[in-house]
Amino acid sequence: MEIRPGRTYPYGATYDGAGTNFAIFSELAEKVELCLFDDHGRETRIELPEVTGHCWHGYLPNIVVGQSYGYRVHGPWNPAEGHLCNPNKLLIDPYARSIQGDIVWNDAIFPHSGPDGGWEMNTKDSASFVPKSVVTNPFFDWTDDVKPRTPWNETVIYEVHAKGFSVINPDIPAEQRGTYSGLSHPAALDYLKKLGVTAVELMPVHHFVHDGHLQEKGLRNYWGYNTIGYFAPHADYAARQFAGSQVAEFKQMVKTLHNAGIEVILDVVYNHTAEGNHLGPMLSLKGIDNTAYYRVTEDAHYYMDYTGTGNSLNMQHPNVLQLIMDSLRYWIQEMHVDGFRFDLASTLARELHDVDRLSAFFDIIQQDPIISRVKLIAEPWDVGDGGYQVGNFPVGWSEWNGKYRDCIRDFWRGTDQKLGEFAYRVTGSSDLYENTGRRPYASINFVTAHDGFTLEDLVSYNEKHNEANGEDNQDGESHNSSWNCGVEGPTADPEVLSLRYRQKRNFLTTLFLSQGVPMLVSGDELGRTQGGNNNGYCQDNETSWVNWEDIDQELLEFTRGLIEFRRKHPVFRRRHWFQGRAVYGKGLDDLNWFTPDGLEMEDHYWNEGFSKSVGIFLNGKAIISPDERGLRITDDSFYLIINAHYEDLSFALPDKVWGRRWKEILSTEYGFCEDRKVYAAGDELLVTSRSIKVLKRTE
Repeated sequence: MEIRPGRTYPYGATYDGAGTNFAIFSELAEKVELCLFDDHGRETRIELPEVTGHCWHGYLPNIVVGQSYGYRVHGPWNPAEGHLCNPNKLLIDPYARSIQGDIVWNDAIFPHSGPDGGWEMNTKDSASFVPKSVVTNPFFDWTDDVKPRTPWNETVIYEVHAKGFSVINPDIPAEQRGTYSGLSHPAALDYLKKLGVTAVELMPVHHFVHDGHLQEKGLRNYWGYNTIGYFAPHADYAARQFAGSQVAEFKQMVKTLHNAGIEVILDVVYNHTAEGNHLGPMLSLKGIDNTAYYRVTEDAHYYMDYTGTGNSLNMQHPNVLQLIMDSLRYWIQEMHVDGFRFDLASTLARELHDVDRLSAFFDIIQQDPIISRVKLIAEPWDVGDGGYQVGNFPVGWSEWNGKYRDCIRDFWRGTDQKLGEFAYRVTGSSDLYENTGRRPYASINFVTAHDGFTLEDLVSYNEKHNEANGEDNQDGESHNSSWNCGVEGPTADPEVLSLRYRQKRNFLTTLFLSQGVPMLVSGDELGRTQGGNNNGYCQDNETSWVNWEDIDQELLEFTRGLIEFRRKHPVFRRRHWFQGRAVYGKGLDDLNWFTPDGLEMEDHYWNEGFSKSVGIFLNGKAIISPDERGLRITDDSFYLIINAHYEDLSFALPDKVWGRRWKEILSTEYGFCEDRKVYAAGDELLVTSRSIKVLKRTE
């Protein structure tokens, strides 16, 4: 077969209409073979003819879209030095735009027999047992695609699983359920638009691997945090199962969501891969250049593991950084996504062993004209020492605010904490972000996420119930800051059910009326339960899927109302921090805190752990940020009465200087209530235990 020298860039398989250029990095290789497979699995091996700056490359005329391929890398085998070149193993192209087929967990996919059986090379051929890379069509009609570019302070994120959202939705055709097409089906779009979210944050859609130990138990990797291809959309989520089809389907999904005004954010896993630890399979990077791609210990047989998954990518190597940056740019420029949430982002910041906020990874992103302009969200922790870094990421980054989650959960379940902690969290966490030059939207606020209890389970269980995962209930977080409201699990007790309902509304109301960016987990608005399982990573079944047949319509309408209420009132989604003073002339302060007797909060209250009841005045006439045309923004003024105490309490409204008359518009006891009672300054209200009232100033 004719092969020409080709080009060093771009990496991967690049089809130009006449043929395909192949390029792959390996500093360690002595020879690289391109392996082409026909429809019957027959293999043709072709040695790449050129190596330039550790890039092996070649161009093959007449190799077209749909061609399956892989690599075999020849070079040193010295496990003591971390060198694992084994040409018996077929390797996935790290830049593959499409990956087809599943792993068969056979002995042949492992590079050696492991420490117990020595470090001898495993000479079994793995080609029949591993997925193949696929040449894809780079052309797509993006005509009329306009990115929504929703401002951060107007963003409402919906964390969603590409399969689980639609896989049993009866309003979506059976052949599209659980796919990219299902997520962008008119029924799904109608639901998302009515809900009011502005962005979907997709759980991992980079091609990932189903773990062998899970398959032995009849389980699957549902969450997808086990990536093997940083350029390839996961093939199982495509409605059409032929080579490369998932790329066009993913692009069409993005285009359709954009046309509905909804952004697409990807949850990405650049901290580790599916190749696991020293006993894991050889699928790609491990066999291409092990010590370039992975962090190894002093004994190079083994990997540094800051992720709890067996390995960590080597962010100190320029080609690893290039791999990640090229991947990010590809998803922005070729797939048109709007941002990324970085799983275990502290791992990406590690220089040697320490987390360095100004590591090479963040330096490169900061100066990149493409990546730096999309939404960037860090999960600001990993499992290594010093890995909890909430508040320490650079300007331009937002963060999953774990302190918000923990504080709000503890506040509403009645755990003692300083009132000042709660005040910081609901006003945007200025203690974490303001001193570094960031804005309130640096805080991604959430009460629940995919990892942990659903909202329904958060108010229904004190303990995790993960027996179905097959690990004797030892997996998953044991400290959940949850409260079952008196009964563990399902109950018919009307008092318990009433309290649980208030608690769900309390969490949602706090979430959507806090400064920062709210994130809602798919299904929480419907009352979705996982039966107390707080680690559904392997439950690719009804436990994790959104159940559209059994939904809490009242909770759904309440959630829709909250999102719309937030959208209408900019006082709840400010771009700048509260000043705690009169912003315009001698008017009222932009924010004031009150005791239940209607008096302004004194300093000593902020350090009291038992205080669970507070009034908050939000001045809609004191918003410092102008609108997009530079004009002053004004809004209604609101008084929030928050009673997280376990008993009903009487609250007095403040003096008339704050407002002469107030109209109750929302209560977590009975929902939105525009037609309910109007109050005057100084009036007393009896507020139900563990509930919120929202009043609007009318004069």
